[in-house]
Amino acid sequence: MEEKEKFMREAIRQARKAARIQEVPIGCIIVYEEKIIARGYNRRNADKNTLAHAELSAIKKASKKLGDWRLEGCTMYVTLEPCQMCAGAIVQARIDKVVIGSMNPKAGCAGSLLNLLQFPAFNHQVALEKGVLEEECSQMLSDFFKNLREKKRQEKENS
Repeated sequence: MEEKEKFMREAIRQARKAARIQEVPIGCIIVYEEKIIARGYNRRNADKNTLAHAELSAIKKASKKLGDWRLEGCTMYVTLEPCQMCAGAIVQARIDKVVIGSMNPKAGCAGSLLNLLQFPAFNHQVALEKGVLEEECSQMLSDFFKNLREKKRQEKENS
């Protein structure tokens, strides 16, 4: 197994943690010098916090681990293309590279709607790699939303 697939599988494990608590299954890890230094998963509903995205959680932990807000030399692996908030935080943190599982045509800001990670006017651009374990990442999200729709349909029928 390639190194990038190994790391994406760990991001998928984080996403599964989110799914277990009924959150949208998005997971993220940050790697520095070939070692995982931070993990995060979506917790918006659990924490009642708009900012509780997988990427922001991992950035906070990585900054603490390295003792710096600059995460130069780090690579982020994330199961779903970052939103505008997370893309901005990635640029601000000076992360070198982001490896994405599946793209997000409705809200993605690493190439789907916008590409904030490589916006030429910013003082930092992030290298991108897309589609690592894409099918597995996409299927996890599809299954989650299919189950959510079914649950809502059943609740509506029972009320």
